Amino acid sequence: MLHLRVHSRNATLTPQRRNYLHRAKMPNWRGFHSVLNRLVSGTLLERLALLRKLPVLVCVLSALAVLFAFAQSKLTFRPADPLNPAAFQHFYDMYYERSIQEFTQVSQRHPDDPDAVNHLLTAVLFRELDRIGALNAGDYSNDNFINSKHRPADPKTCDEIKQLVSKAQAMEEKRLQANPKDVGALYSRGVTRAQFATYTALIEHAWFSALRNAVGARHDHEKVLELDPKNVDAKLIVGAHNYVIGSLPWGVKAATTVVGLGGNKEKGLQYLHEAAEGNSETSIDAKVILVVFLRREGRIDESLQILRTLIPQYPHNVLFAIEEGNLLRAKKKDSDAEAVYRRVWDEGRAGKYSGLHYELAAAALGDLLRSEKNYEGAAAAYDLVSQVQKPETEIAQKAAVGAGEMYDLLHKRDVAVKRYEAAVAVDGNSELAQTAKKRLKDPYTGG
Repeated sequence: MLHLRVHSRNATLTPQRRNYLHRAKMPNWRGFHSVLNRLVSGTLLERLALLRKLPVLVCVLSALAVLFAFAQSKLTFRPADPLNPAAFQHFYDMYYERSIQEFTQVSQRHPDDPDAVNHLLTAVLFRELDRIGALNAGDYSNDNFINSKHRPADPKTCDEIKQLVSKAQAMEEKRLQANPKDVGALYSRGVTRAQFATYTALIEHAWFSALRNAVGARHDHEKVLELDPKNVDAKLIVGAHNYVIGSLPWGVKAATTVVGLGGNKEKGLQYLHEAAEGNSETSIDAKVILVVFLRREGRIDESLQILRTLIPQYPHNVLFAIEEGNLLRAKKKDSDAEAVYRRVWDEGRAGKYSGLHYELAAAALGDLLRSEKNYEGAAAAYDLVSQVQKPETEIAQKAAVGAGEMYDLLHKRDVAVKRYEAAVAVDGNSELAQTAKKRLKDPYTGG
């Protein structure tokens, strides 16, 4: 599952780039959409030598890998354990501690099952990634991603992650030594490698190790398909990789063959559709990825249709709800999108999204109204974020800066200054704080 927090580097970006609201409690498609667009455009990669191309590719493949962890509670799971549905649901709801406790129990009841270990591994990994702030897609959509700074990872948690990887791999290798064509073991090893690629890329920044594991994950699942062509689970990683590599500019695509990655966009979409139509634990993940890729292909109606099958299944997932508004904006149906954002905000205030950052809806509403030059409405929407008791820190800062800029355009300088001061008070050392300090010296005039 992809958990990304997308942020802009500059609070004065154009409206098209100023959507900074996707803190992912669940897979964040618009954030990944941004990463993928930068990747396939070639504007970044064509300026980098091959060595500097590899980390970008790793980040995208790692971002894909984390979409492959879990599916919805009504589908079949590996292993078949009555506690798995609840554990998966708690993971989706970002109740990491609860899910870790439950996955631990499942693993204890199935001591020789690598899939049980992989589920626990993923929960522990994403708890730590979320804690250190490493799930920001914006870090990987510009030239500074290699040197992005995050909070230090907890050494004990890193050791736990590596121990879980080793534990799963030991089980998988033991089975494969006994039977190199063990489809279940090959599939499990691919998942373990995908998760370890995520860890090494996003925490250790060990790019070649991450790339090696990402490529290994794909090759494992390609082998699964050779042995069992009807295995739709394996088509998830293989299909997503095919689409991404198949979407690259020709020159960059040629470079990927050096590390053993080929791609065909149409084949990738076909595989993802087949995985989405299955009845296994990858079905929902395939639908999530299709929402991203179909949007990128300009097939917004299809993307929206898939999303609307997910929303009823996870009615408390605020990001699913907000994404509906985002897709409506992409369809140029701004009034419908506004209605979605306002509904999500109201439902959040009523307690529907308890513990989740529903203030993202207010930020989205502010972005929309700002793009329409409704500066008074945008300022009011950004101000809503301050009503949340514990808003996401970065969203609180960005909303404060956004509100200040709107009040400057409305010639309400005194109010604007208060908003900039509030942004600095959140974190005086951030880039947004520097923007706020600049606005304190010189009023925002647009642009």
